Amino acid sequence: MTDHIRQRAQRVLDGDVLAAARLIRDLDDQLPDAVETLKILYPHTGHAHVVGLTGNPGAGKSTVADGLITWERALGRTVGVVAIDPTSPFSGGAILGDRIRMQRHATDPGVFIRSMATRGHLGGLSRSAADAIMVMDAMGMDVVLVETVGVGQDEVDVVSTAHTSVVVVVPGLGDEIQAIKAGILEIADILVVNKADREGVERTLADLNLMLDLRSDHDRTVEILKTVATRNVGIAELGEAVDAHRKRLESHPEGWRRALGRAEVRLAELLRVRMMNEVFARLGPQGGLSSYSESIARREKDPYTAAEEVVSQVFGGTSD
Repeated sequence: MTDHIRQRAQRVLDGDVLAAARLIRDLDDQLPDAVETLKILYPHTGHAHVVGLTGNPGAGKSTVADGLITWERALGRTVGVVAIDPTSPFSGGAILGDRIRMQRHATDPGVFIRSMATRGHLGGLSRSAADAIMVMDAMGMDVVLVETVGVGQDEVDVVSTAHTSVVVVVPGLGDEIQAIKAGILEIADILVVNKADREGVERTLADLNLMLDLRSDHDRTVEILKTVATRNVGIAELGEAVDAHRKRLESHPEGWRRALGRAEVRLAELLRVRMMNEVFARLGPQGGLSSYSESIARREKDPYTAAEEVVSQVFGGTSD
């Protein structure tokens, strides 16, 4: 391992924002040196509390996040923000709407905001969001907020990354609430009804309570809060609820079970990426997967047999 990589890791551990930003960029670009740096940083992580903010587009997640940043900073805590944006169709990079909304924190040395593009990754999180969270953890952030894109049920990926999952909804969704009950509603630790000054808030609260009664994990305590984030109403109560949930996890076996689950999901994701990279590297000189795809499209070969043949060719065995 080169001195350059060790020095880079040390700068991040020292809280160097520029070094951290460059490392996150290189991790997003999947550069080998960046991964080696992350290996050094990993033993220094595990201290930040990761809060996932998810929910339907237009629910006000960024405004809620903005309010939480202010609340955490008033307590003297440092805050990292990973804002997952849709990929720009022109540049392939993140559309930086979230950074604009949180602009007032840009000059605060205790806040580090990073917008990242999904680059087509399903589940509301970018492919390297977990790496960005780890970098912010290593650099000493007390809290890391992860705001997802806002694509409905696919956002359940946030639960595999966050310690506390906050689902933001708004009044007047009607049938749309029914549509989310099997998806993001299932992952909530805290439910926030934002824009609670709108008509229909009591109906929304009643619907949410009814759906929580139907959830499969009845042992999971879910608090429902009302906010008007644009006026900072209810934000302090939300911050206190997040703190209470953190303390509950620290004193309950559920906290360790969730940590094991996050580790398993992360390992599986890395294995999936490594194996696919190996497949493309081995089959590249032979045209990649195109010959198999053509055979499947022509119905000359079923996709299951094709997958077995690829595994056998690349890894020297069958999928059995």
